Amino acid sequence: MLYSTTTAAQKRQQLRERLASGELVRMPGAFNPLSARLIARKGFEGVYISGAVISADLGLPDIGLTTLTEVAQRAGQIARMTELPALVDADTGFGEPMNVARTLQTLEDAGLAGMHIEDQVNPKRCGHLDGKAVVDTDTAVKRIRAAADARRDENFLIMARTDIRAVDGLDAAIDRARALVDAGADAVFPEAMRDLSEFEAMASALDAPVLANMTEFGKSELFSADQLRSAGVRMVIWPVSLLRMAMGAAERALDTLTTDGHLTSQLDAMQHRADLYDLVDYEQYGHFDQNVYTFTVTKS
Repeated sequence: MLYSTTTAAQKRQQLRERLASGELVRMPGAFNPLSARLIARKGFEGVYISGAVISADLGLPDIGLTTLTEVAQRAGQIARMTELPALVDADTGFGEPMNVARTLQTLEDAGLAGMHIEDQVNPKRCGHLDGKAVVDTDTAVKRIRAAADARRDENFLIMARTDIRAVDGLDAAIDRARALVDAGADAVFPEAMRDLSEFEAMASALDAPVLANMTEFGKSELFSADQLRSAGVRMVIWPVSLLRMAMGAAERALDTLTTDGHLTSQLDAMQHRADLYDLVDYEQYGHFDQNVYTFTVTKS
């Protein structure tokens, strides 16, 4: 009932232990708190919170328009509703190194298990679009160093995302990733890898977990979890998939309303009321309310 019974510290420890075990951490992207609860129910190991999804939820493109306040609020709402550790997209850290430090502590306080900081210039672009530009290595390193210095919980995961593969190639991406790990990154998110061999090369070159982004309609092929595991990848995200599925279904429903005037033909495609009530733990709220109102103070 209400929020997660697992503390933020326990979730961070849980994520660290999973990564240390060598097992793949699968993190579908939650587009709201309820979807995060569903991800946990279906047996996944973590929840991902995409900057693109938060932007889209606000009706905005993913070009760095969201603020730290907006991201922290929404990410915190999602993280508190699941027993799983949640990793959040913190874009470029919302400013200079001091801003990155504040971003980390704000997201710690919001209950996240980790965040990733990227090396794009501002305004940033979606990682699978052309025309990206990255900052120099010194600037990228300072962002990660600031995050590492600001961290209060040693188990809060600092992930470095690098977009340099699309700009300067794989060798440059490996060199950049090594520098970011040396600066204090616990894990690396190499964006827009082209094939499994590139993931293998990155994983072999680093003494840190590597994350794969399996976003649809992007630069990377859509590999299975087993393929990525075999390539040495330790974390995988499907950042926008659930939002795309939900919006596709919503569009089809609206089209049906337009043509038929009702949704009778779509009932089988809907989540049933009983399943929704079960997911939000409706019955427990009723028990809680009843216990409060039937409580009496025993007179001595």
